[in-house]
Amino acid sequence: MMVVDATIVNVALPSIQRDLHFSQADLTWVVNAYMIAFASFLLMAGRLGDLAGRKKVFLLGLALFTAASALCGFAGSQVMLIAARFVQGLGGAIASSAVLALIVTEFPSPVERVKAMSAYMFTSTAGGSLGLLAGGALTQSLDWHWIFFVNVPIGLIALWAGSVLINETKGLGLRNGVDVVGSLLITGALMLVVYGIVTSTDHGWGSAHTLGFLGAGAILTGAFLYWEDHVANPIFPLWILRLRSLIGASFVRGLIVTGWFGSFFLGALYLEHVLHYDALQTGLAFLPMTLTVLTMSLGITARLMARFGALPIVVSGTLMTALGLTLLAQAGPDESYFPLVIGSFVALGLSGGLSMLPLLTTAMSEVPERDAGLASGIVNVSLYVAAALGIAILGTLATDHTRSLVEGGASSASALLDGYHLAFTVGAGFALVGALVALLVIRAPRVRDEVTVVEAASA
Repeated sequence: MMVVDATIVNVALPSIQRDLHFSQADLTWVVNAYMIAFASFLLMAGRLGDLAGRKKVFLLGLALFTAASALCGFAGSQVMLIAARFVQGLGGAIASSAVLALIVTEFPSPVERVKAMSAYMFTSTAGGSLGLLAGGALTQSLDWHWIFFVNVPIGLIALWAGSVLINETKGLGLRNGVDVVGSLLITGALMLVVYGIVTSTDHGWGSAHTLGFLGAGAILTGAFLYWEDHVANPIFPLWILRLRSLIGASFVRGLIVTGWFGSFFLGALYLEHVLHYDALQTGLAFLPMTLTVLTMSLGITARLMARFGALPIVVSGTLMTALGLTLLAQAGPDESYFPLVIGSFVALGLSGGLSMLPLLTTAMSEVPERDAGLASGIVNVSLYVAAALGIAILGTLATDHTRSLVEGGASSASALLDGYHLAFTVGAGFALVGALVALLVIRAPRVRDEVTVVEAASA
């Protein structure tokens, strides 16, 4: 539900713009407010789960998310919708930061843990394309308010199920106090960085606005690292940065997601503006991606990991990302859905289905259970900052290239298509870099890890 809400509004934006009279510039804040809040609070919320108990933090975030979803649905003004989307992102960050940590602690058996992570991987990677489908269906059959109202019954059921089925984990305790200064520094740093990224499409990467916010974020990050190195009870113990498996896998995941979310955003625009699909058709066009991820999640990826190890599967997944985006870069103005467009979405589905599970298990493999919430925050931050970067970088490239071609005398239609092609090509380049980084940083699993994967495949 929380990943879906990162993309569900995309196909509903024209309807929201008409009803609430948004300008084109202000309309982006319906998406950006959620992304900024979500990415900014993940680390702090993840550590809070380690300290106070992950079940409490999960249910708190879920309740906040559900209430904010209702407020989004009732929004009758621009300010109310943007504010509610920010609170929705905050609730999503608090709840999501606890999920991966809960999996690590709820499933101590390696076999069960890999199976649980397969389910987690499916929901997190399929959520983006499901959001496009759900957004199109609800907007076209009802109206845009229902893309938010639909969260309310789901959230209430999840609150009840979570309270009954999830075991509380014993937190490290708050007796030594909470690192308030560190929490404020890292949250402020992430907020400034993500804000600078998502607004770069309006101001340009070399503008004083963008460089100022990114620079301020970098300064706060430096202050945060200095503080964490000297405070007695850090929210972010710096030794965790020495876990090569966690940091390396998170970085590779970020490179893949940069192309992935860029394809959600620009792929939807290509289908709507070039091929003239309506909202529902656009959502349905992405369905093969979701179905492919689902198929790979039914044990296929675990068996491949058992046979070949994590590294070849991760590299294969990143190369499939590059293939899918390269195919989209070849799509013409009158392209039929079969075979090129559907082939690109199937390739992108294979990339998620192949790469995300081994990257996730690699990232968490060396993390002590007591710090699982913090590691979960790092993994999720890498995803959402990369998603914001992907949309901002590829969106800016497409817009600037289109503008320069039009100024050079090209027609608007051909210039728009060439802009999308350039963005898809660059996204494929990010994926190729991800494959190279994976070869350098992801190590072969230890003997016990190999046995674990074999057991999981057998199960």
